[in-house]
Amino acid sequence: MSVDSGNAERSALERLLLANLKEQRGIRRWNLFIRLLWLIVVFGGIGWVIFHKDGDLTATGDHTALVEIQGEIGGENGVRADDIISALDNAFEDKKSKAVVLRCNSPGGSPVQAGQINDEIYRLRAKYPNIPVYAVVDDICASGGYYIIAAADKIFVDKASLIGSIGVLMDGFGFTEGMKKLGIERRLLTAGENKGFLDPFSPADAKQEDYAKAMLEEIHQQFIQTVRKGRGKRLKETPDMFSGLVWSGARGIELGLADGLGSLDYVARDVVKAEDVVDYTPQENIADRLARRLGTSLGETVRPHAEAWVHLR
Repeated sequence: MSVDSGNAERSALERLLLANLKEQRGIRRWNLFIRLLWLIVVFGGIGWVIFHKDGDLTATGDHTALVEIQGEIGGENGVRADDIISALDNAFEDKKSKAVVLRCNSPGGSPVQAGQINDEIYRLRAKYPNIPVYAVVDDICASGGYYIIAAADKIFVDKASLIGSIGVLMDGFGFTEGMKKLGIERRLLTAGENKGFLDPFSPADAKQEDYAKAMLEEIHQQFIQTVRKGRGKRLKETPDMFSGLVWSGARGIELGLADGLGSLDYVARDVVKAEDVVDYTPQENIADRLARRLGTSLGETVRPHAEAWVHLR
């Protein structure tokens, strides 16, 4: 083989290797571009969720603003006051909101969180006097749920809805008799004579039970005053109105606990006169849910002892 022939082969091999190198570089650049594009899409989606998770949607025209109260108030997976208050703030601040509608389907729950939402409704009503607040009851809006919507200008129900249950409870269990049968001895050490308040593994303490009943009565009176404040002269009080009973929507209208029959569509169309409904209810994303569950789990490990928690239901 001649020298010229060897040089030609070497040159051809170099060109082939160079072409292959350029091709590999092109593939790497393309893969890098695809990865960057996916990162932009992912982080763009996360950013959209973060900035829109409170349901702050913008309608093209006048609309009825909706805030949903669905499920137990408080608790690990229940309605949280912070979320509802944020949604209410967004709904009232939107200049295109003609009215705010609270749609409730809740058996009740935390009196603290129900009270916080009730207070915020009154604050926003005073700040935005031209934006009325209506409540629409689906299947049930009892106890803590009713505590919230009592702040509405008007309450609409279905004739078969369940409303009321204006009462307070603290529930728990007692295991002392079962422990005796099993030969189990309770060893409870406390600093403070009432630190083991209503401990379910210790015999009932009449003094502590009396204290708990007095506390429940105090909260019950707060609930009653909230209902009276919200319903005013429309309320037709009966001896059992604040006994914890529930009533059908039709009977609730007769008692002044509600103002009339109507659904969300009816209120938006015929009362507000703005058929377009914009939902401001915050939608919890996966990151929020995981963070909240982690926080709840940590909280359970350090929660001070108590037999039961107070509920409006």
